[in-house]
Amino acid sequence: MIGKVKQWLGIEGVKLVVDIPEGQALANESLHGTLHLQSMNPQTVTGIRVVLIERYSRGRGEERLVDEYELGRAELNEVFDVEPDTVVERSFKLSFEPLRSEVDNWGDRNILNRQFAKAARWMRNAESQYRVEAEAKVKGVALNPFDKKVVELS
Repeated sequence: MIGKVKQWLGIEGVKLVVDIPEGQALANESLHGTLHLQSMNPQTVTGIRVVLIERYSRGRGEERLVDEYELGRAELNEVFDVEPDTVVERSFKLSFEPLRSEVDNWGDRNILNRQFAKAARWMRNAESQYRVEAEAKVKGVALNPFDKKVVELS
């Protein structure tokens, strides 16, 4: 009985790890990586969802505002088994469309505007952080395994 409860909750089940190489550019509009899955018990994965999220923050102190935007999503709709003590790897390519503010577009017009746009972002304390979230759908499990990884996109 305890074994069935553990399996239903995902304890000793599939563990998911996102691996993304460093140095990928935001301008490429695609992100490549690998998903590593392993388990202590035999499990069946029915699909994996990978999402790129931008966390955009601006302002200082109590006036600080934070928004999150989903830039892209990839669905791996394949069914495969994860055997005990073996690592299953799946590669993914996540296509996305970066969001550009009016200040960014204005700064791209020429070199002088670029410097003013950089100063405007600094004064507003505007910054973006990117993270990749992956969630695997496992047959017979209520709490699906997931992983988050912060990525540096230049």
